[in-house]
Formats: sequence, C-alpha cells, structure tokens
Amino acid sequence: MSVSNPAEPSAAVARAADLLRDRRVALLTGAGISTDSGIPAYRGEGARTRSNPMTIQTYLGDEAARRRYWVGGHLGWRAFAQAEPNPGHVALAQMEADGRVSGVITQNVDGLHLRAGSSHVIEVHGTMRRVLCLHCGQVFDRRDIAVQIEQLNPWITVPENVALAPDGDVLPESTEGFVIPTCTVCGGMLKPDVVFFGEYVPQDRFRAAESLLRSSSALVVAGSSLVVNSGVRLVERARRRAIPLIIVNREPTRADAWADLTIAAGTSDVLPALQELLQ
Repeated sequence: MSVSNPAEPSAAVARAADLLRDRRVALLTGAGISTDSGIPAYRGEGARTRSNPMTIQTYLGDEAARRRYWVGGHLGWRAFAQAEPNPGHVALAQMEADGRVSGVITQNVDGLHLRAGSSHVIEVHGTMRRVLCLHCGQVFDRRDIAVQIEQLNPWITVPENVALAPDGDVLPESTEGFVIPTCTVCGGMLKPDVVFFGEYVPQDRFRAAESLLRSSSALVVAGSSLVVNSGVRLVERARRRAIPLIIVNREPTRADAWADLTIAAGTSDVLPALQELLQ
C-alpha cells in the first residue's frame, strides 16, 4: 500500500493514473463526493452530527417519528434538490464518456451523478427522486408528493437557510398539525425510496453493483469512509480479484490497509486531475 502525502497530491494522482491506465475503472462513491455541492457527509470533515438517525423500525412503528421525518424531509428536499454537481461528479461523467469508467456505484441518494451526465449509475441506497407505497407498491415522483404535502399543509414554508443532512432531512422546529402524505391509489403508508438505517440494500441493486465490478479491472473509492457494509463488501470482492484499488478520501477508511494507493485529499480536486491525466 502507498499512502499519499496531503502536501503532494499531484504525485499521488500521477501514481493513480499509472495504476489505472488501460483499465476499465469502476467507481464506488460516498457522501464525501457531494460535500462540495453543499450536501454534508455523515462522517468526517464537514459532517453534521445526527443523534437519532431514522431507522426503518422507528419509521414503521412510530407515527410521531414518521410525522417528524416527513416535515423535515420535505423542507430539506426543497433545498437538497437545488444542489448542483461539482467538478468531481463532472469528471466521472467525462471519464465514462471517454470509455475509461465502466460505471458508478454510489451510496448517495442525491442523484448528482446522473445530473452530471453519468449514464451507468447504480444507486445502492436508493434515491430521493422516488416515493414508494409500502402497501400496494405504487411508485411516485417526489415532486408529486411535495405537491400533496403542501396542499395538505398550506402553512408549511421553506426556510431560506435549511440545515441539510446527507439524506435531505432537516430538523424542523415543530411537527404539530402536520398531515402525513398517503398513497393516492390505496391510502397506504408512503416511504421515500431510500435505504434507512437497519434496512437491507435490495438484492437486485447489490447484484447489479457486483456485476459492474466484475466487468471492471480496477476500483476507485471516492468520498466514502467505508463504514457501511455494502461498500466494504464490494471492496472485498475487488480485493479477492487482486485488481488495483485506489481510495480517495480526506480521512482514513476501513479499507486503507487493502488499497494499492490512498489519496488523502478532496474528490473535487483529485478526480478532475485524474481525468486530465488519463485523457
């Protein structure tokens, strides 16, 4: 393993380019790639502490918690949806267009890879763009649910400065009087199409991520601490195949000991520089 000196990122990026040249590269991205778009990470630099993240058990069993989630989620989503792709997202989209990146496996739910122009994106933790009915399975566009929320709760306003969390949530001042949206088909309980804490990644999504990794000859982890098991499992698969593994993250990760190279720098700096060297 080679660890970069933060004072010499250009040398580390050059080494990464040497490792990746003439290879089809899969990307595994985490919250750290979106911090420069104004979306905070769960952990590390720029993280916003959350003492009680929503779990699937709480969401299903506690109506008051579910109401709080929808108030905060609605307010946060309005600002969350305005975030723009940053140079890291754009560089990956360009590398895919150039045939150097086979695809992106992302733990993020912000949709910024797709908005940046990446076409082969596997959102293993889901997306904030969709809402599901847990009773009948109907799928809704999040924008339509936002309209329903504001019709049911005309008092709700979007604050000028929303304190975003990585999943588009905020902590509202009060949830009193808020009417929770329901399925317009069957009246059932709605849930954003994201994987909550305590919930498993759907098998079809993880199999798609494994398939993308099998079709690649190198793996780059960008902006993930690899604390979540889904990411570690993919890194383990790359390790078993002995393909080059490069990790770009400001803080140490769980897989640093397995990496051929770690670069302790921001993805918005490293990925554009890497893209330029690989052109």
